[in-house]
Amino acid sequence: MRGVLVSAAAVLVLAACSTDDVSDAGDDDSGSKDTEWFVQADFDRQNEQRSATFEGDAATPWLQYIDGDMTDTSKFKSEGAKKVCFANASISNPWRQTGWITMQQQLKVLQDEGVVSQMETRDAQDSDDTQIADIDYFIKEGNCDAFIISPNSTAAMTPAVERACETGKPVVVFDRGVDTDCATSFIHPIGGYAWGIDTAEFLVDNLEKGDKVVALRILPGVDVLETRWAAAEKIFEENDIEADDQFTDADPTKIKQIITDAINSDDIKGVWMDAGDGAVAAIEAFEDAGKDYPVMTGEDEMSFLRKWEETGLTGLAPVYSNFQWRTPLLAVQKIFAGEEVPTEWVLPQSPITEDDRADYLKANDGMPDGHYAKFGGEDLPGFPKAWQDR
Repeated sequence: MRGVLVSAAAVLVLAACSTDDVSDAGDDDSGSKDTEWFVQADFDRQNEQRSATFEGDAATPWLQYIDGDMTDTSKFKSEGAKKVCFANASISNPWRQTGWITMQQQLKVLQDEGVVSQMETRDAQDSDDTQIADIDYFIKEGNCDAFIISPNSTAAMTPAVERACETGKPVVVFDRGVDTDCATSFIHPIGGYAWGIDTAEFLVDNLEKGDKVVALRILPGVDVLETRWAAAEKIFEENDIEADDQFTDADPTKIKQIITDAINSDDIKGVWMDAGDGAVAAIEAFEDAGKDYPVMTGEDEMSFLRKWEETGLTGLAPVYSNFQWRTPLLAVQKIFAGEEVPTEWVLPQSPITEDDRADYLKANDGMPDGHYAKFGGEDLPGFPKAWQDR
């Protein structure tokens, strides 16, 4: 991974699915070898960032960032409402749907303030080819004052992002990244390694050496997911936790079958997930079999938080901070005001624990099960109805 947008601070991009083997790239002092999905330096940096001090007000985490290089945007300073062109990978899952609602509500605020005139959005529906065409359409159209891009994948989208940069307009990339450093700002939470460290350490702390864990993974070849598993696998191996990873396609029926097969053949003590979709199905498999609940990590999706509270299981809800969907438009506001913005805008990423779960359940009371607790839209004009009526 090269370039600021896939820097060592976080590898957060969706890569095309691949089963190609990649030879070892190097070793760290401890003998660990870098591979396609594990880079020791990135692991170490994100581990440190988990306890970093973030600049800004903790009450507005979508504006916080880790101190680092800043981009001078004085050349973009100008008056008047601006047209933003947003090339979105998709809204094909509850996490993205939650974020998209938040982004639209943030847009309304900036329109009312006269900062943004409109945001023309094109949805690639998880297709590289479609998103490339979307970005090229915006460029050819020629009336975008700024580009916001949430890339569908890494390598395939890089040339299109570079073409957007070549227009001379500000380009903000968020959520997932690309192999270029041309963007004005790249916005993302800490990263996949941080997720893997948070979750694996939680399981290690609550299990015994030799305990068996089922690791539920959505699909291979997606780097934000692969780095989550790479970090977790390293920690499991170092602590003698036997983890068997299985791909689920985020299908609740398949998840339930995988767990059922596992508990019928082994004494499963833990469940690890690289994303929380289907967490309830995994828990129900234990219930159906009459087994004790496992130690488990899910996500800050409301369905898991509610099931976690209901069952009393030992759990943790890692997050991939959904409030990041506010940040790109706020970055555009700063850019046209001529204010500096972080070149790599690393947002806070902290899991929900047993101690603060009740607070998030209360704050999100009435939200649908597919809602994400750390969405960060409580102060936006459509709260709570916009998120409830999806």
